[in-house]
Amino acid sequence: MTDIELPDGEYTAVVDNVEDGLATVFFERDGEEVGNAVLDASRLPSDGQYADAILSVTLSGGRIESASYKIEQTADRKETAQDRFDRLSKRPPSDKET
Repeated sequence: MTDIELPDGEYTAVVDNVEDGLATVFFERDGEEVGNAVLDASRLPSDGQYADAILSVTLSGGRIESASYKIEQTADRKETAQDRFDRLSKRPPSDKET
């Protein structure tokens, strides 16, 4: 299994996708993306094995030492993304409509 090439410590992990038992996960620290990895999805909490799930993970020696699914953070991020999409999808009126 591929080691995660990040320093030991705590990270926020965002599951990008899960396909054929493999999860692509982006790791963040202080709101900034710091790395990513493709992992066996079974290494993640069962309730967080889907796209856009937010996890709190502790890495040690290139491996996930602990991971927990963050249901509230997942819901908040999804709502924020939807709000952003809704704002962007509202086009300004054309000159003919004003």
